[in-house]
Amino acid sequence: MQLKPLSSASLAALSLTIGLTLAGHGTAVLAQPLSAISTAQTFDFDIASGPLDQALLTLSRSSGQIISFQQDLVQGLTSAPVRGTFTTEQALRQALRGAALDAVPSGDGGWTLRRAAKPPAAAVKAAPTAAKVPGDVALEKVVVTGSRIARAQVEGPSPVTVITADEVTRRGYKNVYDAIASQTQNTGMTQGEDYGNTFQPAASALNLRGLGPNHTLVLINGRRVADYPTAYDGAVNFTNLANIPAVMIERIEILSSGASAVYGSDAIAGVVNIILKDKISGVDVNLRGGAAERGGGDNQRLQISGGDTWGDFDGVFGLELTQRQPIWANQRGFMSDGPAKDVGYRRNLDSGAYLGPGCGAYGGIYNGKLGGSSTRCTTNQYYNDYWTLQAQKENYDGYTRGTWHFSDTGKVFADLMFGFDHTQNNTRGPSFTSPDFINRNTGNLERWSRNFSSEEIGGKTSNNSKWREVSWTGTLGLEDKFTNSDWGYQIAANRSEYTSDRTTRYTPLSGIRDYYLGPQLGTQDGHPVFAPDPSRLDQPLTPEQWDQFRGNLVQKSKSVSQTFSANINGDLFELPAGPVGFAGVTEVGRQSYSVDVDDQLNDGTFYNTTPASNSGGSRDRYAAGGELSIPVTDTLLASAAGRWDQYKFSGRTEQQKTYNLGLEWRPVTSLLFRGSYGTSFRAPDLNYLYQAATNGYTPDQIDYYGCSKGVEGACDRGRVDYTQTGNSDLASERGKSWTYGFVWSPSHQFDFSADFWRVEIKDLLTTVDINRLLQQENQCRNGQLDATTCADVLARIQRNASTAAVDPNVLQRVQVNAINAASERVSGLDLKSNIRWGAGQYGAFSSAIGYSLVLSHYLKESDDAQTQNLRSSTDNHDWRSKVNASLTWDYQHLTTTLTGIRYGSVTNGAGDGRLSPWTTFNASARYQVNEQASVGLTVNNLLNQVKHDDSAGWPYYPSGNYDPYGRQVWLDVSYHFGK
Repeated sequence: MQLKPLSSASLAALSLTIGLTLAGHGTAVLAQPLSAISTAQTFDFDIASGPLDQALLTLSRSSGQIISFQQDLVQGLTSAPVRGTFTTEQALRQALRGAALDAVPSGDGGWTLRRAAKPPAAAVKAAPTAAKVPGDVALEKVVVTGSRIARAQVEGPSPVTVITADEVTRRGYKNVYDAIASQTQNTGMTQGEDYGNTFQPAASALNLRGLGPNHTLVLINGRRVADYPTAYDGAVNFTNLANIPAVMIERIEILSSGASAVYGSDAIAGVVNIILKDKISGVDVNLRGGAAERGGGDNQRLQISGGDTWGDFDGVFGLELTQRQPIWANQRGFMSDGPAKDVGYRRNLDSGAYLGPGCGAYGGIYNGKLGGSSTRCTTNQYYNDYWTLQAQKENYDGYTRGTWHFSDTGKVFADLMFGFDHTQNNTRGPSFTSPDFINRNTGNLERWSRNFSSEEIGGKTSNNSKWREVSWTGTLGLEDKFTNSDWGYQIAANRSEYTSDRTTRYTPLSGIRDYYLGPQLGTQDGHPVFAPDPSRLDQPLTPEQWDQFRGNLVQKSKSVSQTFSANINGDLFELPAGPVGFAGVTEVGRQSYSVDVDDQLNDGTFYNTTPASNSGGSRDRYAAGGELSIPVTDTLLASAAGRWDQYKFSGRTEQQKTYNLGLEWRPVTSLLFRGSYGTSFRAPDLNYLYQAATNGYTPDQIDYYGCSKGVEGACDRGRVDYTQTGNSDLASERGKSWTYGFVWSPSHQFDFSADFWRVEIKDLLTTVDINRLLQQENQCRNGQLDATTCADVLARIQRNASTAAVDPNVLQRVQVNAINAASERVSGLDLKSNIRWGAGQYGAFSSAIGYSLVLSHYLKESDDAQTQNLRSSTDNHDWRSKVNASLTWDYQHLTTTLTGIRYGSVTNGAGDGRLSPWTTFNASARYQVNEQASVGLTVNNLLNQVKHDDSAGWPYYPSGNYDPYGRQVWLDVSYHFGK
């Protein structure tokens, strides 16, 4: 039986359709002939000198023949002009003149680029092994994330996803974070800038495999950077991806499996290595502007990058300036009505009755949208009046690098990445709630309260919280080969600092109490006594009156990371199948952080503040490791890595030993079977170790005991306050990871890979679970748990006594801290495919698709706790699956791309069901006006849709999983100065 093959176009369409319904890498291929073209046929060419990749694209379109190459071969190179009548081979030779590249027949009627076997003196000095057969790509050896051994294979024992700079632009990704977060491996939900009163609205965090932001190691050029100085969700340390200049991205590599045996601590869920450009010719300027169609978010971006070679010196620079306006909740119509919130009230706590005022006293504020009763005024605009869905940003980010080639093999290099970033957000307005007091005028125990509108304080922007952040990462290094040897070495020193100053303005000064209540007249039955004038509470303030209560609270945070490293690599000896490669590394490093709170929190300057303390600490680390690459046979390659790490913190020393094993079997050149196993670890977060008492709240928690006692609102998911403290006795987490799969590349036009993965973590660092504490408290108070457990649980709960005169049994606060008690395991499947085909005179097409499916995800909070199935838990908001697919069309001077991202189902806001899968589409088009100028149009959320979730009320969309921005459009112009 003979199967009729699908056409290339059908394969591509099928690939894209399956991906978007169910739920790269590879060689760039330009054009595809509809029929065989004679190698002697001549064509008329008129191609000016310019970027080599663009010249090759034009040459391929003109001749209709395949030209395939690896992008890194042509990056930064300039083509010679090609003008006249030539064969394709002659035109290629002309374009590649002086580029140290050869074009060889690929065996399918096209051409493949490779490094020249004997490059001219001005070209690269060491050529790689030539291709064995026509059509094979002879790749220069490069270091790929997951190993320090340079290799010529694109694929290795563990799957690595590569995102090129061109893909970041074409697929409509707004920035570096957006590009990485959109990948299918990033299945975990994270708190973003629209998440409310989050600890880090100015930062962007990854969550590979749903294991949390602290389990992914982020590197810049293969080196660590300082953590964001404020812990994610007030708990764990992470790396901020919001301030990396996209203009300098060469590529992004994502290794989504454990790699501690190569990189040390943190590489449990995976490694993200962001590789920046080190060679540029000329100067490029890009100016972009855009906005959200539904309102707000106007933004502009200027990118300038450039560089050149002057004798033995290479220099590059890049600067990215971004300005973005906020998107406010009241700019999205579906969020126009929020939950009812008191505008102001006076309440008799003895009887529970509200004494006034009605809304007549507050006319004109909250846009007149007031309700309630004659004695209690409410509004549904309190959150809507202040909430920013997208923060206001002003970023100045840049990168520069210089390299001096002092010999044929040696170089000294230095680089600096920096960011000056200003962010503003808003989540709530200022408020005043009195202490429970005896009103001498009425003799009652009363409570008075006001929530101030934006009209009263001089506009909502005057209430913005502000972050001013400065970050920099610098490296100085030396790289060379040992004399008369193929062994190379590199020594480098790296330092990274991140400072963040947060200013908040919603807490009023302490004088507001006297303004509303007057001077304290003594105490009675443990309550303060006042004789207040109700007319002051029963009317709006003017902005001038509010100014006397406005103050700034400033918190200063800083984190530092510094590393000294030495690497060697080379071939140990020859086996019949090839040389045994080795790489060794030693490292000495130090990490530290500090959080300095405002002294005014503790001296009574501000009203009703909780005392706070400074926190901080450091740890030293030492490491040594080695890797081996062993060609067992011509088709079987084994790899092994081992590493020893020592950490010193909290007056003690901890050591960890990790290892990785990998196998690659290529029974034929087009097929790779691969597998890897590794151990990993994560040293305790500095914040977990040294954190001072920090206050926070969880917004959707049930108070089980309060519910059983009939406390108002306790049965609903609502706010529960907590205080978290550090624990210096924590130990490191220990992990294991497996991957196995295959890669099939039967031609340059098609490849497919499938990989199974599994990650396990023991001694997982986790914060004592608030939900479980409150459940256990309810059991303890009903005599259902043992005395030892209950003693610990009840000591953590602050609750009003059942006999309290006011608010009996009301929960006040929960005390939590980090513990080594949990274990977690997650497994899944990754699928990827690339299809490329030509359409003759109609250009060339390419499609890519990636699919990740979480097969299982289990968490056990302690040895005696029940195992939770997070994949189906209503408390978990991660995605079960994710698809990222794209289709690109190159036609003459036009390139267009359509990208679709499908997210699997997630838990709804009420926690009683699941939201259906969701798909968004981005589109981009770029037209090359001439050799130096191009214009582009990018549209995100092409269909202008917003995922709604009404199950838990406002904000009526799944915050953290999706954004409510709607369609966003950008127009940009680029110009290249130079050859």
